[in-house]
Amino acid sequence: MARVAVVTGGTRGIGAAISVALQDAGYSVAANYAGNDQRAAAFKEETGIAVYKWNVADYQECVAGMEKVAADLGPVDVVVNNAGITRDGTMHKMTPEQWQEVIDVNLGGCFNMCRAVIDSMRSRGFGRIVNIGSINGQAGQYGQVNYAAAKSGIHGFTKALAQEGAAKGITVNAIAPGYIDTDMVAAVPPNVLEKIVARIPVGRLGKAHEIARGVLFLVDDDAGFITGSTLSINGGQHMY
Repeated sequence: MARVAVVTGGTRGIGAAISVALQDAGYSVAANYAGNDQRAAAFKEETGIAVYKWNVADYQECVAGMEKVAADLGPVDVVVNNAGITRDGTMHKMTPEQWQEVIDVNLGGCFNMCRAVIDSMRSRGFGRIVNIGSINGQAGQYGQVNYAAAKSGIHGFTKALAQEGAAKGITVNAIAPGYIDTDMVAAVPPNVLEKIVARIPVGRLGKAHEIARGVLFLVDDDAGFITGSTLSINGGQHMY
């Protein structure tokens, strides 16, 4: 029976690439999304992957969503916490709302999703959790104190939960992407993006499927001795 995987933010960008890669590898995939019904419907039609709508920042919605996935597809074996947002601004201009929304979605979403599935994974003696961090959580980024704090928090969250899950067959790892050719990066002004690419040793932006390959490696049944690790996929921009 195929293992069941849930990918948050799984219908667009990096999340979509992860969802498709998991499906191609034989997993039963549930792609979570928050608000873009049109894009989710198109993704489902294009790929045949089941889509589920809930807000990862809301714990009760995560619990209900994961229960629905389990009822439809079976117990969840793999969780990829990919959902993330940006609300950029320098500290002296950032509102409390901009701070809290990013923390709630990017970091709080990891807690909510993991808490919703951890008991089931512990009882079955198997689990694979991959949290998508960021190069900006490792190195910081001007105008992103909220985003950098949330992503940095993910890396610490990963190491702590890995210690708790290890004896129960649950691995918890993180991937820290660099600048990837997605809609989020496409929104960066061209003159700024040019400077970013100039700092990447391989001389280009990453591709979403390159992050998905990292996820496939970490969630494999044979990856049971890898836990608490952060895999940096950034073209050599930040060697951490």
